[in-house]
Amino acid sequence: MIRSVGAMSGTSLDGVDTAMVLTDGVRIAGFGESGFRAYTAAEQDVLRSRLGCWPEDDLADVAELVETVHAQALSDYGDAELFGFHGQTLSHDPANRRTFQIGDGQVLADVLNAPVVWDFRSADVELGGQGAPLAPFYHFALAKHIGAQGPVAFLNLGGVGNVTWVDPLRAKPEDSGALLAFDTGPANAPINDVMQRHFGKTFDENGETARSGTVDDELVHAFMTHPYFSQLPPKSLDRDSFRGELSDIEQLRPQDAVATLTVCAAAAVTRGVQFFPEPVSHVYVCGGGRRNTYVMELLAQSLDAEVVDVDHIGIDGDMLEAQAFAYLAVRVARGMPTSCTGTTGVAAAVGGGIVSRPSSAAT
Repeated sequence: MIRSVGAMSGTSLDGVDTAMVLTDGVRIAGFGESGFRAYTAAEQDVLRSRLGCWPEDDLADVAELVETVHAQALSDYGDAELFGFHGQTLSHDPANRRTFQIGDGQVLADVLNAPVVWDFRSADVELGGQGAPLAPFYHFALAKHIGAQGPVAFLNLGGVGNVTWVDPLRAKPEDSGALLAFDTGPANAPINDVMQRHFGKTFDENGETARSGTVDDELVHAFMTHPYFSQLPPKSLDRDSFRGELSDIEQLRPQDAVATLTVCAAAAVTRGVQFFPEPVSHVYVCGGGRRNTYVMELLAQSLDAEVVDVDHIGIDGDMLEAQAFAYLAVRVARGMPTSCTGTTGVAAAVGGGIVSRPSSAAT
């Protein structure tokens, strides 16, 4: 078993999650420490200003920011044998076989003096896959870990929502019929943007602002007519893929905008569940959105399954994505696949990622 630490900085731009997993890349043997390094308001402004940029743009300042913050966040894990570094996604355009997560793993390998696995998505995208979501192989391991005896789903409500349908009775995650995964639609990102702009808050705590507003049903209906929702999975989104469709909602009174965006996020999940190969008994919810009690109530009302905060089954819902990249790092280091047709639409199971070792060890 390897003590691997993953780091995840998602599209919500709140900060860097870090978490240790003890694993051989197949089985989860245990969990170690975890941590969170929040981005300051100034750092968030820098990151937000570069969303939509590509490597050919002048990004030296944001690269240094991402690498520095990750180095700070990971420096406490002195007993780690391996690190998984996702980087910060600035752009994602799988239709044109492009995805961009800024941050150089070699820099971190030298700072941390340990091997770092990074650039998890590029190989999948280059081979025609969506490059996202990448957590499903870890979700498969989690379903085994908790002893699930039939199909279950893991729903991550981050900046963008994504869901994984898992059949834990299959032997391997890359087996046909083991997994189906896709992005459901915008989740926290547009809500957080409105909260920041109008209320000076980074998120809608407990859904209180949404509850105080009035949902515009016509705009929800218009949102749900977007062709993405009828597109067969696997499929994925950029943080701002729905910018045009959400602009009308964002013109509402702020409370009403938050209420309407919240209903849209839940409706997108409900529509996505219709693609599941078989019904699930449980939907395990992770990510910051699970703390929005309004969203959780909407999902419980609309889904024909038990909607469960993963914290209630002993899994840290704040750290699941970071844990996923710790787990995937081990798989990459051992030459195992990290995505397959059912998760990203790639033609065959593929292992992404680059392994960078400390320069002092490269002799």
